[in-house]
This record gives sequence, structure tokens and C-alpha cells, in this order.
Amino acid sequence: MIDSHCHLADDAFVPDLAEVIERAKSAGLTGTLCILDPTNPDEVVRFKQVAELWPSARCATGIHPHHAGKFRDKVDDVERFVADAIAGSAGSCAVGEIGLDYHYDFAPREVQQEVFRRQVRFARSRDLPVVIHTREADEDTVRILREEGGGTVRGVFHCFTGDLSLARQALDLGFYVSFSGIVTFRRADEIREAAKIVPAERLLAETDSPYLAPIPHRGKRNEPAWVSRVIDVLAETRQETPEDVTAATSRSFAKLFGSIFSSGSSSGSSSGFGSGTAGADSAKGLVR
Repeated sequence: MIDSHCHLADDAFVPDLAEVIERAKSAGLTGTLCILDPTNPDEVVRFKQVAELWPSARCATGIHPHHAGKFRDKVDDVERFVADAIAGSAGSCAVGEIGLDYHYDFAPREVQQEVFRRQVRFARSRDLPVVIHTREADEDTVRILREEGGGTVRGVFHCFTGDLSLARQALDLGFYVSFSGIVTFRRADEIREAAKIVPAERLLAETDSPYLAPIPHRGKRNEPAWVSRVIDVLAETRQETPEDVTAATSRSFAKLFGSIFSSGSSSGSSSGFGSGTAGADSAKGLVR
């Protein structure tokens, strides 16, 4: 079992990181993808501790749309900044999370788009997968992926909160679709309908922890161990067994990001981990 998207380097886990990781292992998790904010040097440092405690943990790094405004007057620096961040994060295997967020609009939309565009271009040049965050910006997100992806960029729409149309567009792009604890929420019927049409070979499960804890933990700090609840609901929704969904999502993770048991590059090159073929709620008031 794999949590394909979490934020274990977030300060929310500082007090009890070792215990959180131990609970994940006890729940049967074999690995995770930890998302790093390269504009926050503390997260890069904290991921080293994550990797020491959980050697099979991998990471992705990229400029989140919330932070795109920091590059408002220096968009030409985006690619070099991300390249340096990946080179400085051992275990990096993807660019992300990146994308557009028109719900909060913490950065001007035109700046978000340009920063996103530059990162997709960079990922394409390095043959790295991308982890996509899109919120109330689906049309522009898909458009930029088509324009800059060149039909070769691969990746995942993380924490999927869209409808059937967006799911089909993501699949048409060749992307994977990842479902979070939101899929367990009572009013998430539209998301569960989307989960039914995603082929097993494109399906991923995640927690997005510390955010978006699944039912029955909603309102608490989320953690990777609870991805099992996401898998249970996906299995029920798709009329499959939890074992089948666990196996499918693990295979999807390995195909997109590389095997967590391989010895890949830690420099962000296109070898090793880089050579594999948005939330609507929050816990503890954390913005997502």
C-alpha cells in the first residue's frame, strides 16, 4: 500500500514524525511520495529526517500556485530554481505540486499560469512526471498541459475534486488520477462517479496529509496510515476488493514514479525514479 501524496515534511508533523511513520508502516504502507515546498528551506531539511526514518519515501518538489507570486518579477528564474531544488533533494522523482488555484488566488492568475507553464516545460525537458494541483481552474490547467506538454509530459491530477469531464480530459492527456480522503465525504458523489471510470492502471490513492482526513477521522490531522480508508471507499465505489485496489494503485505508482525499492538517481535526472512511464476541505483550519 502506498500513499501517493503527503506532506510529511510539513511542520504539522514535527512533534511526532517518528510515531506517524511507524503507524504508516504498521498499517501496511510500503512507501509514500512526500511533497516539498522549495520556497521553504525547512521542508528540505525535514525531508532528510523523513528519509532516514522511512528509506522508501520519495519526494517531489515544485512551486505551488499559492507561492507563484514570489516569482512575479522573476519568472525567468523558475526553471533554474526548480532544477536546483530537485538537485538538492535526495529522492526527488517528480515536479510538483504545481498548477493553478483560482479559489484562493494568492497570486495573480497570469503569474500562476506563467510559473505553471515554465515548470511543465522544465519537467518535459527532464522527462520528469508532474503532480498537478487544480482548483476552480480546470480549463486553463488542461490548456497549459496541452500547450506545454507536447503530448509527452506525464503525471497525476492529485486530490481529484473534478467531475467526469475533467477525469476524461486527464485520462485523454495520458495522466493518472489520484483520490484523497474527499472521496469518503458524504457529498462527494460526483467524485465517486469519476473514480468509477478511471482504469486500474491509472488509479492512485493518497492522503494529502496533514490535510483532508477521511471519514471517520474528518477534522483531525490526517496522516499516511489513513490512506487505507481511501482505498476501502475506492474499492466499494468501483465494486472491487481492497486488495485489488491496493495492488492497482501500487502498480500505478511504480509505473509513474519508479519502484520505491529501486536505487534511482537523487539528482533529479531523467534516470532512475524520473524514468517511469486539490482539495475542497481542510483539517484543523489549514488552507489547501
